[in-house]
Amino acid sequence: MPNRPANAVLRTLRERIARIERSGAADRPSRTIPPGIPAIDQALPGGGLATGALHEVAGAGSDTEHAAAATLFIAGLLARLPGTVLWVVAQTDLFAPGLAGAGLPPDRVVFAEAGKDVLPAMEEGLHHPGLAAVVGEISGRLTLVASRRLQLAAEQTGMLAVALRRSRRFDDPALREPTAAVTRWRVTALPSPPALPHAPATPGLGRARWRLELLRCRGGETGSWIVEACDEAGCLGEDVVADVWRRSA
Repeated sequence: MPNRPANAVLRTLRERIARIERSGAADRPSRTIPPGIPAIDQALPGGGLATGALHEVAGAGSDTEHAAAATLFIAGLLARLPGTVLWVVAQTDLFAPGLAGAGLPPDRVVFAEAGKDVLPAMEEGLHHPGLAAVVGEISGRLTLVASRRLQLAAEQTGMLAVALRRSRRFDDPALREPTAAVTRWRVTALPSPPALPHAPATPGLGRARWRLELLRCRGGETGSWIVEACDEAGCLGEDVVADVWRRSA
């Protein structure tokens, strides 16, 4: 029997792989998790963060200063997504009562300490349909190849995947490298407004405030908003400060 041309074999193989990839997610209904602020919801395709996809969230500077805001933003989103969450940590500094304060109680979270193997642990978790979401704390680079593997795994199970980018540097170039994530967020902790009318010049007494920056959004719009931090139900504050900028996707 004569050998088939190499290009025909490759074409057949690609078509077979594509059918396998589509079959994993074809019967799963897509859904979104809206941040709950109309101005932000309108910027996102479908009005929220899509499940069955990879999303990136990072702080706006040194990890020691801004990681908590990014972590609580993720916890607030997951609080409104039913089911068990796998949270893969690189180091044991995650404060479970803080997650509970943003609406994500510890009994809903499976914590896994993976050290340098966060990405393999995330991918393994994304292949288990019993989970609702997988979060992985990533220090250093998230390559395009690695992020594509996570995106593909999330598509196959319809699961939400979140890469929490952690860095000790304010201007870490690894956070600007392209990835396959559907959205990329940056969360900055801002001074809280004064809560006491007789102390209007004393900040830090009111509800925490964040600057949410949507730096990349596939099929949507980028923007920046100042909001109040997630409450015990995982909801952002409705009192949004006018700080919106837009540019074409």
